[in-house]
Amino acid sequence: MKQVCCWLACAGVLVGLAGCGSSGEDELRQWMTEQRNQVRPKITPLSEPKQFVPQGYTQEAAVDPFSLQKLAQALKRESTQTTANATLVAPELARRKEPLESYPLDAMAMVGSLRKDGGPVALIKIDNLLYQVRVGNYLGLNYGKVTRIDETEVSLREVVQDAGGDWIERTASLTLQERAK
Repeated sequence: MKQVCCWLACAGVLVGLAGCGSSGEDELRQWMTEQRNQVRPKITPLSEPKQFVPQGYTQEAAVDPFSLQKLAQALKRESTQTTANATLVAPELARRKEPLESYPLDAMAMVGSLRKDGGPVALIKIDNLLYQVRVGNYLGLNYGKVTRIDETEVSLREVVQDAGGDWIERTASLTLQERAK
């Protein structure tokens, strides 16, 4: 048994030594050297730099864009415009909001009109509830004030911001919605 183990150990050592011999590593190194010699990078040459020609400054007599006078004029224009915008929206911000101002106009439908106490009254339906609206009441999310009521339409004046952020007035209306039969 000892002899068999000794033979097996010797065979293992011989197999290990055989694995340490040349295993094609020389062929691999030779191939890599050949490839390195064959492949050459292509570098395009740089073009000649352009000649710099200095230009004279011709705007010496023009208005300086950073002058204090120009800045003061721009600020004055902006403040007058802001004041005009503030006078349009200030009364709307100072008053107490009415209940129908929490609904958008597209959620409302005019379903009728009548005369009550000598004045026109519009019937507005919101979420299956009917509301009576008179001239001077407010509707919608954009400070919409009712300006006119007739048999088929409620006209509103709204105060909204335009794309530039300025407050402007615009008109809107709710028309009578007839039920389909």
